[in-house]
Amino acid sequence: MTNPPNDDQPPREGERIAKLLARAGVASRREVERMIAEGRVKIGEELVTTPATLLTTLHGLTVDGKQVKAPEAARLFAFHKPAGLLTAERDPAGRPTIYNALRNSLPPGAPRLMPVGRLDLNTEGLLLLTNDGELKRAMELPASEVPRTYRARTYGDVSQPQLEELMEGVTIEGVHYGKINANMERRTGRNQWIELTLTEGKNREVRRVLEALGLEVSRLLRTSYGPFELADLPRGQAIEIKPSEVEKFCKTLKTLPKQAPGPVGAAKPARTGPPRSGPARRKPDPSRPVDRDAPRSPPRRSDGAGGARTDGPAGGRSGRPSDGRSDGRYNNNNRPGGGSKGRNSKGPGR
Repeated sequence: MTNPPNDDQPPREGERIAKLLARAGVASRREVERMIAEGRVKIGEELVTTPATLLTTLHGLTVDGKQVKAPEAARLFAFHKPAGLLTAERDPAGRPTIYNALRNSLPPGAPRLMPVGRLDLNTEGLLLLTNDGELKRAMELPASEVPRTYRARTYGDVSQPQLEELMEGVTIEGVHYGKINANMERRTGRNQWIELTLTEGKNREVRRVLEALGLEVSRLLRTSYGPFELADLPRGQAIEIKPSEVEKFCKTLKTLPKQAPGPVGAAKPARTGPPRSGPARRKPDPSRPVDRDAPRSPPRRSDGAGGARTDGPAGGRSGRPSDGRSDGRYNNNNRPGGGSKGRNSKGPGR
């Protein structure tokens, strides 16, 4: 059986097994710890007994008797979660989970996915899923400060100044919630739609904060997570976010390791071939006009030991045209449900 590291022994190289398995997309770190406690993880024929086990490779590592594969490139999917589904892999009570709906909504070839954060049973809207445990954890950590935006339909009396006080944070029953940017969208009698943006995402945070203001939440919808928006994604459907957008987003995450075990997106190939020969090229003189249509001058040559130059001076390098590439996003500014910022005036599916 594997043993935890001993403080009397010299430091061992490698990473914790829970982190490696999460990076390989097996499960989240917490779920991996549960798997280890249940005796489902082995190295060869040896049972792993602690998530503090350090490894430098996945060779010989199995979960439920299946060899763990090397990490794949990080992939991210957007899912429009309907109300009435649990954000869990299984439920002891037999209630339907998001994975029941994902079987028919994910595109072919999708890897095993883990939800980024959770949505309550009766909360709907954007739920992100990834095959990368480290990306999942980095997006969930409050230290990453990834904004999440919700729209809540509420009943009761509240004013915009009351909502603005949430920017200072609030403590409810001993639990402190950080700043929340809340704005009244529109009101009809004692019913109103409120938009809230926060970065912590604690358990039932939005509902508890609104209930503390004396409001009754009748509908809660998440419309965005970081730069990714729900837009017009149909309820119950999923779509993969472009790898270029995932790579761009990962570069902005404060808590994502810079040296990840697996790639994120496609890596640019390194330059191959023999090194350039000949004298170094000089930069063109900015005071002299450059005719980009003129043929290039021949390279300089040396004449034996004297190194005397022949031919004329070398011409400047012509500018490289842009390749015209641009990264598109699947998201846009069309959010469901109306409200401000150019939305239509009707609420989402009253």
